[in-house]
Amino acid sequence: MADLKDINNPPILTAKRSGYRIITLNRPERLNAFNEPMHLALRVALMDAEADKECRALLITGAGRGFCAGQDLTTRLANEPGEARVLGGALEAYYNPLIRRMRAMPIPIVCAVNGVAAGAGANIALACDIVIAARSATFVQAFARIGLIPDSGGTWFLPRLAGDARARGLAMLADAISAEQAEQWGLIWKVVDDAGLQTEADTICQRFARAPTKGLGLIKRALNESASNTLDQQLDLERDLQREASMNPDYQEGVRAFFEKRKPNYSGRR
Repeated sequence: MADLKDINNPPILTAKRSGYRIITLNRPERLNAFNEPMHLALRVALMDAEADKECRALLITGAGRGFCAGQDLTTRLANEPGEARVLGGALEAYYNPLIRRMRAMPIPIVCAVNGVAAGAGANIALACDIVIAARSATFVQAFARIGLIPDSGGTWFLPRLAGDARARGLAMLADAISAEQAEQWGLIWKVVDDAGLQTEADTICQRFARAPTKGLGLIKRALNESASNTLDQQLDLERDLQREASMNPDYQEGVRAFFEKRKPNYSGRR
């Protein structure tokens, strides 16, 4: 039988808006650190959003004063002093599928970082398409502090977003950086005042909810594959994806709206 506390305080909250959904990480007493129930609930929330053809964008944020502190380390304690606790299973079962699903989803994912984003929490934020952060937010690759390596895509995202030198500093020194620094280094899209974070996130999602969803999904795919493609391979991919995009009715609507000097009315068909 489910714990009554879990029923009254689900680890993930979901809300439907016109054309998009909001997913809130909801373990504020643990700075939204991940445990197994939270992973399972987030998996369901993402699957439901992807299956909903009316959902054209997704917003992920955190409840309380933090975005996500990464893994809940209370679930990682060894049973006896000196006993080894071999990690890797949780990555295979939960974190790696989560990152893969987020990157592959055919709709844009906006992340509103409302406080500390640490460890896997920072890298889950970086896996989103558009990341905005409150001015008071911080980012920290905390893994080295306990003798681990950045996971959840951290060693892939950091050098590509911030460059090799900064990636090594972030990963090996494990110092926290401000939202402003993260913006300056290209880790995130934008910093906003704390009071305006939700409004800015909603505005971006509303914009995506009116956009040509198929085209945005293909942009995600092209950018994802560019990381491992040669220029020739990427040119071929652009050709193929452009053909696919042009067969969607939103392309024809965009062209008609351009010539008729009006705002397009995209169907969002994907």
